[in-house]
Amino acid sequence: MSHSHTHSHEVDFKTAFKVEELPDSQVKITGELPYAELQSERKSAIVALGKNIELDGFRRGHIPTPVLEKHLGEMTIMGEMAERAIAHSYPHIIEEHEIEAIGQPQIEVTKIAPGNPLAFNITVAVMPKFSLPDYNQIAKEINIGRPKDEVTDEELTEKIKEIQTRKRAYEKMQNLASENTKKVESADDTADPSDPSKIDTKGKAENPSQSENTKEVDGKEAPLPELTDEYVKTLGQEGQFENVEDFKNKLREHLEIEKKQNNIAQHRANITDSIIAKTEMTLPKILIDSEINQMFAQMEDDIKRADLKMDDYLKHIKKSKEELAEEWKPAAVKRAQLQLILNEIAKKEEIHPDVEKVNEQTKELMKRFKDADEHRVRLYVTSVLLNEEVMKFLEEK
Repeated sequence: MSHSHTHSHEVDFKTAFKVEELPDSQVKITGELPYAELQSERKSAIVALGKNIELDGFRRGHIPTPVLEKHLGEMTIMGEMAERAIAHSYPHIIEEHEIEAIGQPQIEVTKIAPGNPLAFNITVAVMPKFSLPDYNQIAKEINIGRPKDEVTDEELTEKIKEIQTRKRAYEKMQNLASENTKKVESADDTADPSDPSKIDTKGKAENPSQSENTKEVDGKEAPLPELTDEYVKTLGQEGQFENVEDFKNKLREHLEIEKKQNNIAQHRANITDSIIAKTEMTLPKILIDSEINQMFAQMEDDIKRADLKMDDYLKHIKKSKEELAEEWKPAAVKRAQLQLILNEIAKKEEIHPDVEKVNEQTKELMKRFKDADEHRVRLYVTSVLLNEEVMKFLEEK
């Protein structure tokens, strides 16, 4: 055996246990351990069980073994012995049968009696088996159609129109607001210009993002003001734009950064979606649940940062946690599949993240989250950087 354990077992775990595959990426392991395996756990079982027992006339933890055995009863001791024997042999069983187990195993003891072998079965989720499609070819095809990052003149003009329209809608709103305030001088009804829903109680509240449809003046669409040096100075922060040309250049730069980021995200999603679509894989529930739990953790974090409470937020969106989990399931499945696929490509292509980078980012995170477990932080950083490397590899096809 490849184990450098100091203890040895009289069991051939390969032949003593059989493994059958269950649906949903689970396996069931069935077999027996000889009674000698239980017997070797007897001493430590009694010590563990006797730790917190108090009996008159004895100091705690110093009760003689025969007295303890009588007090505990043989069945209790046997149960503890069985639990310890199974826990000891479980790692050997999955190693010998090359099972990639994930999560907690469920154990069912089917036969236990003094002097007899211990029969039991174990059900556990395993890493799904799947074969990768031709990801190089898929990436190559999608890379050919990658959108350009340059911002066209049309896009620039469109954006300028949007900014102007928004500005006009906002001014209109403020005028409305001040009219309303004049009408109703009572304090409780004062309109807040930053909250479009409170303006113009006749239901004509104007929301800047919908302003496209509200450009009418006397039934005709008023032309937008001309772009002059004076006009662009009224846009953005004080002194942000010197003249029309400056405004256009800065806006183009901003749009280009935005477009580049969107393009990368969109392009990567196109590649990974296509690979996922061509991969047959059954996910164990535990992997889906773990993704959903991560999504909840992220959400709770965001809600906390906004100084809200989870329960209040759920009330506000009129949904229970269960309903949200159900809604998120398709996304969770996709995330879990993607992670397995990226890991598999990394394995095949022998892609590894840069060790220096891993160390550096682990240090950074440990500074920010002082109580975090460094091992887990390192695993997280490694996973994120590995994903990044694999994506770059695919984008360069």
